[in-house]
Amino acid sequence: MGIPLRQQAKIGTYVVRQHLAGRKRYPLVLMLEPLFRCNLACAGCGKIDYPTPILNQRLSLEDCLGAVDECGAPVVAIAGGEPLLHKDMPRIVEGVLAKGKYVILCTNALLLEKKLDQYKPHPSFTWDVHLDGDKAMHDHAVSQGGVYDRAVEAIKAAKARGFQVSINCTLFDGADPDRVGRFFDEVMALGVDGIMTSPGYAYERAPDQEHFLTRRKTKELFRGILARGKGKRWRFNQSPLFLDFLAGNQNYRCTPWGKPTRTVFGWQRPCYLLGEGYAKSYRELMDTTDWDSYGTGAYEKCADCMVHSGYEATAVMDAVKRPWKALKVMALGVRTEGPMAPEIDLSGQRPAQEVFSRHVEQTMARIAAEGQRKEAA
Repeated sequence: MGIPLRQQAKIGTYVVRQHLAGRKRYPLVLMLEPLFRCNLACAGCGKIDYPTPILNQRLSLEDCLGAVDECGAPVVAIAGGEPLLHKDMPRIVEGVLAKGKYVILCTNALLLEKKLDQYKPHPSFTWDVHLDGDKAMHDHAVSQGGVYDRAVEAIKAAKARGFQVSINCTLFDGADPDRVGRFFDEVMALGVDGIMTSPGYAYERAPDQEHFLTRRKTKELFRGILARGKGKRWRFNQSPLFLDFLAGNQNYRCTPWGKPTRTVFGWQRPCYLLGEGYAKSYRELMDTTDWDSYGTGAYEKCADCMVHSGYEATAVMDAVKRPWKALKVMALGVRTEGPMAPEIDLSGQRPAQEVFSRHVEQTMARIAAEGQRKEAA
């Protein structure tokens, strides 16, 4: 596995303490989105479809560090948008590390070489570079040529400076297991410290709606990929039970509160993938969200989701409760043949609701009111 033993031990101890304290819901990873602005416009992305005044919004250094304190999760993943567009990002990273947290800074790497001097290697800091396959696959996924080559050069530069570097590989319908397997061989040869992989989530506002995977196709794809990886020592920055879930061997329910999300709108309900409303504080998010109304089998928008932001926490908690399960997968590898776990029944799910326009309108009104107050002052 690509996760350092020290980090595994710290997170495992944290989970055990939550269970001993009798806490039913607790965070594992804070998903921090200080901005939505990005320097790419990927066809499968539903994160950047906002009016310019919202794209110009930023969480301040104080907002970010305050969210870390509110949440208390041991890991902070900083995403976006493109985080390196935030002028205070080096100070944000330093501030979170100073709080004893593990920091994963997600980036498309277009600015990484230019910004490297602003950061220092740290045992709790990892660059997470988006690479959605080989050169042709990735450049197609990000809707722009030449991005793969720049990302690879940035990975090499970061590794040469002593940084930990992982890749984040999102896969879509039509991905070929042989080709993905060769790509994983290539990134391991680059010296990356780990791979994080997941099927793409079907964002309702993404320009490309034709290439999202169904749950059945996800399981078949990952069985094919992981079968080709047996004996190759691919390092994954993920729980072995989450990989086992992707291959259809675990019947998990999602844990949306395991990776709470703080954005420029507030604390996002219910998860990183769905913006169905926002809370002003982490405590309000936890206390007032109807968690049972979301997830596969409960809500139409969640029907095909198998993304790590919803299910990784479930797998980690299962591994702590039943370590023999995780040890078995680590020892024998993910099972890639035979029957799959029963699928979740969708017959009782509630229909999707359109809520995007409401919170955008509310935020635009707030921005306008703030502008009027500044002019009056």
